[in-house]
Amino acid sequence: MATNSDQLSALINLLDEPDDKTFSIIQEKLFAFGELAVPMLETAWENSFDSRVQGRIEWIIHRIQQEGFRQQFIDWMKLGSSDLLKGFFLISRSQFPDLNPEEITVTIEQMKMDAWLEMNDNLTALENVRILNHIFYDVHKFEGNRINLYASTNQYIHTVLETRKGSPLTLGILYLILAQKLNLPIQGVNLPQHFILAYTTELYHPGEETSDVLFYINPFSKGAVFTRREIDLFIRQMQMKPDPTFFTPCTNVDIIQRLVSNMILTYTQLGNPEKVEELNAILDLMKETFNDQ
Repeated sequence: MATNSDQLSALINLLDEPDDKTFSIIQEKLFAFGELAVPMLETAWENSFDSRVQGRIEWIIHRIQQEGFRQQFIDWMKLGSSDLLKGFFLISRSQFPDLNPEEITVTIEQMKMDAWLEMNDNLTALENVRILNHIFYDVHKFEGNRINLYASTNQYIHTVLETRKGSPLTLGILYLILAQKLNLPIQGVNLPQHFILAYTTELYHPGEETSDVLFYINPFSKGAVFTRREIDLFIRQMQMKPDPTFFTPCTNVDIIQRLVSNMILTYTQLGNPEKVEELNAILDLMKETFNDQ
């Protein structure tokens, strides 16, 4: 009886099939194996000297990985999306399939430990933020990429961790992940054109009434603390109509949706329609998922 490995090997050997209809059947059978097929397909690509076969393998691997991402992302959204780090990682991995989650986790945990060692239960909210700011901006040297705000490296978790530079949103996401791991009641606020954070009286959970905001934090300006008055001034300067969502915590899904929208803007400016199409498909997936609930 043929094993999965034997069946895969037999199908991969048929990737030079000249008839498009027959090849379509072979391709669908390979898709059915999912992630299990990827290592053997990668080996076949390395051993092939046929550019047509290599192109077919690349497309099959890409489609398998995209389908794997799609299911994981749906699960993340439907299971409460409480793990912001996982949401950020999944979006990054949708464009960089070989991304290693362990390396990212180690870096985040090191920052968490550095902050935890300096904290205690007697600190005020402002003192907690001062420590977090010191660890994030002074010790680990994160800063806003003011020279190239729309660089693609600003958008992905691994490149932000490598370069220590990011946009207001991605720096805010990392800051928020660190705060949540330390059980600090810091939440994201979906202020248009500039993502900010709010330090609340207690941790907020989707579906519950929002807690009172003590103050706001600007992750793009080294964690500068400010009040609602500054948001009111910003709204007037930008000639925007005030909205309650500009002042209150948003959900992790809101944050990831904004991240994908920022990526679409980046790749539109870079003239990469294929990336834009893939990212628009993720936005559509998010809308479909919540329409089904």
